[in-house]
Amino acid sequence: MDYLLPYGLEWMNLLVRWLHIITGIAWIGASFYFVWLDNSLRPPAPGGELARKGVAGELWAVHGGGFYNPQKYMVAPAELPAELHWFKWEAYSTWLSGFALLTIVYYFNAQAMMVDRGVADLSSWQAIGIGLGSLVVAWVFYDLLCRSKLGKHDLAFGAVIFAFLVGATWVLTHFLSGRAAYIHVGAMIGTIMVANVAMVIIPGQRKMVNAMRAGQKPDPVYGIRGKQRSVHNNYFTLPVLFIMISNHFAMTYHHAHAWAVLGMIMLAGVFIRHFFNLRHKGRIEWKYPAIGVLLLAAVAIAIAPRPAAVSAPASAQPGAVSAGAGAQFAQVQGIIAQRCVSCHAAHPTQPGFAAAPAGVALDNAQGISQNAARIYQQAVQLKAMPLANMTNMTDAERAQVAAWFEGGAKTN
Repeated sequence: MDYLLPYGLEWMNLLVRWLHIITGIAWIGASFYFVWLDNSLRPPAPGGELARKGVAGELWAVHGGGFYNPQKYMVAPAELPAELHWFKWEAYSTWLSGFALLTIVYYFNAQAMMVDRGVADLSSWQAIGIGLGSLVVAWVFYDLLCRSKLGKHDLAFGAVIFAFLVGATWVLTHFLSGRAAYIHVGAMIGTIMVANVAMVIIPGQRKMVNAMRAGQKPDPVYGIRGKQRSVHNNYFTLPVLFIMISNHFAMTYHHAHAWAVLGMIMLAGVFIRHFFNLRHKGRIEWKYPAIGVLLLAAVAIAIAPRPAAVSAPASAQPGAVSAGAGAQFAQVQGIIAQRCVSCHAAHPTQPGFAAAPAGVALDNAQGISQNAARIYQQAVQLKAMPLANMTNMTDAERAQVAAWFEGGAKTN
């Protein structure tokens, strides 16, 4: 029955990942919509009915065959409506499903997914402790900074938070595998975002509602704080969305300066998001997306593949007698069987894997031939595979794979 455990985990991974995407779309969509709405509101006519009601701005929109007229009050309406919708479960469900996914993929298989002995020789519990600790530190630091005097200066505050996240990435890449370091930076940002909702935005809204129910005028400070945290969440969205998909791109998290790569990509996301926020206010400033694109281009150029820095085996040295294609492939197939097939097989033997990652099975000649370019990129150019080099693939073996691929990846 032991074989059913990884299969069950695979299904949990599938279902929780699906849920995480669904709830994430709902939360981020709501965040984008309300920041757009807030930036798009137009003040009512002075002395008009809406102004007398305390409306700060309104908007007319058409969608789905209907007309909508959302209005925002300076503080609150004169009377509390009977039904009031709270936007909170989108955030809570996203974080809960994300943490569940983090546990299934990383914490249940920490030795394979989090520990890279070329970086730090950690036990599973040490790696998990570092990951969990980073989430707590992130929220405490961010919240204290928001409550400090610096929290009133948006640009300086943003610069400090950015420096903190880049610094945290640098620290994590010196303890965890690059992939795990990236995903934990994303989890740090996600934790800050949901804690903003749970610890500041919703409690502030409850105090405003309770004041109205008690016949008192709500304190506008809660609305100001809530908007500040909501805007912060808006700028966090593009960086955290990249991190959610970063596990597909080893060229970023496996780079020698992965912390700087992530920092540049996150900064590009912030500039691009800022462009849209300004555009919703009626200001079009192309310099911001241009800066974002330039940052991404700089990253692409900086991490572009170079000739593989591996020592060639004797058979690949200039002047050496080259083995026939069949013999050369047999050597490569033997290396792959020893170093890769424990995961990349129709029936993996590596604990925690129910199926070959990304569907890449290398337990036969056809699979190796079809994935030759991927093998070369991941095992030779990036040295990202095997994961954390847990099967101890040598540089000489990588060189043999390189010589085979560069010679045409022939199988006979």
